[in-house]
Amino acid sequence: MSNGLNISSSGALDLLSLGALVHRLDPGIIPFRKANKCDIHVSGGEFNVAANLSDCFRLNTGIASAMVQYPIGDLINERVRAMGVKSFYRYFDHDGVTGPNMACVFSDQGLGVRAPVVFYNRCNEAAAQLKPGDFDWKKIFAGGVRWFHSGGIFSALSRTTPELVIEGMKAAKAAGAVTSFDLNYREKLWKISGGLDTAQQTLRRIVENVDVLVGNEEDLQKGLGVKGPEVTAKTESKLDPTTFFGMMENVRQQFPNVKVVATTLREVHTTNRHSWSAVAWINGETHVAPTCELDVYDRVGGGDGFAAGMIYGLLSGASNEQAVRLGWAHGALLTTFPGDTTMATVEQVQAFAKGGSARIQR
Repeated sequence: MSNGLNISSSGALDLLSLGALVHRLDPGIIPFRKANKCDIHVSGGEFNVAANLSDCFRLNTGIASAMVQYPIGDLINERVRAMGVKSFYRYFDHDGVTGPNMACVFSDQGLGVRAPVVFYNRCNEAAAQLKPGDFDWKKIFAGGVRWFHSGGIFSALSRTTPELVIEGMKAAKAAGAVTSFDLNYREKLWKISGGLDTAQQTLRRIVENVDVLVGNEEDLQKGLGVKGPEVTAKTESKLDPTTFFGMMENVRQQFPNVKVVATTLREVHTTNRHSWSAVAWINGETHVAPTCELDVYDRVGGGDGFAAGMIYGLLSGASNEQAVRLGWAHGALLTTFPGDTTMATVEQVQAFAKGGSARIQR
């Protein structure tokens, strides 16, 4: 069955992401209150997708974002280049005292029965100052663009960032691109930005321009106000796609432009042991990936890994089922690496998607 998407066969950019770049401080399994050293990972939901598609899947990708001209900005920019992602920046000067800053995420990995702890410092974040008119979309898309991606965290940063997302999506559509959006509903961010009503009004306006939507039933219900079946039992399996698929008719009625809705399914047994699957509704057809048991090294970025793998499948002409499997496989592999972005190869993803195992490769 067709996926309903009109995907261009070529373009100078296979995908452009619009979003905030951040750096994550990671003390490993040591809680921050006892930490004395940290690894630094460069991240951002939108960047992660572009980086994964470039580094693992060998596509031509770019990131449109804010960049502050100070050493933390230099560190982040080096990682963007290392992942093969082309940068389109609006530059900001740092005043040495108050910023503007590149956002910082603090995230330990937890262990066993101890869950990871994540908190943020997004004070005076440069990306929150981005607004319509900051990027020359005609110039960026002059060579052609096949896919445009953004997300809900970036959209929650200020009153101007969602307007920029809408501007970028309209420009991308005019250039012939498919548009995707990861809802990533975060109550704390939207609380600062105006609360649930503001979130739903804002995200609904964005999703009117979206072809492919990434988000689970909570994202759909809270972020978009889409009604769905009640979850009747607290013990219901997190791997049961019934509630998700039960919402698709309401999504179709409210957003007839959306052709694909997909999400990961994760049952967390301990911090380092998860059951993992994925589901997608593609142009009226439902797909459920297999379930595998994950020994998790670092769970951050697994959802972005899924999105990147599925987008790769759709861009490369894979079947709908295979696209979902590629996303599921890449998201699973990504949890076995430190950091937020991929260290997998496309061959490893394809092998796992076909039913590969952890037998030693010689």
